[in-house]
Amino acid sequence: MNKMRFLSFVGAATIAVASLSSCALTVPVSATSNPLGSKVGTSTGSGFLGALIFSPDTGIHQAAKNGGITKISTVDFKTTNVLGILQTYTCTVTGE
Repeated sequence: MNKMRFLSFVGAATIAVASLSSCALTVPVSATSNPLGSKVGTSTGSGFLGALIFSPDTGIHQAAKNGGITKISTVDFKTTNVLGILQTYTCTVTGE
């Protein structure tokens, strides 16, 4: 009986840890020959169930607009995923 209780505890603990885990990945998307600027703009959107439902505000154009940037230097894209259920997308643009 003790072995069965231990295995049940380990299984429950594994499920609890997995449900609280997430994965984040930041990828440089693009760089231009423009000098690195002092302005930074971001846009963020969320997805649900593998982006089946997605908010469309995430993109380079929106991030540049939010930062008041007209000459883009770099673009980075960050994705955070929680168990494939909830995704967060952030686009970061630097420039002048």
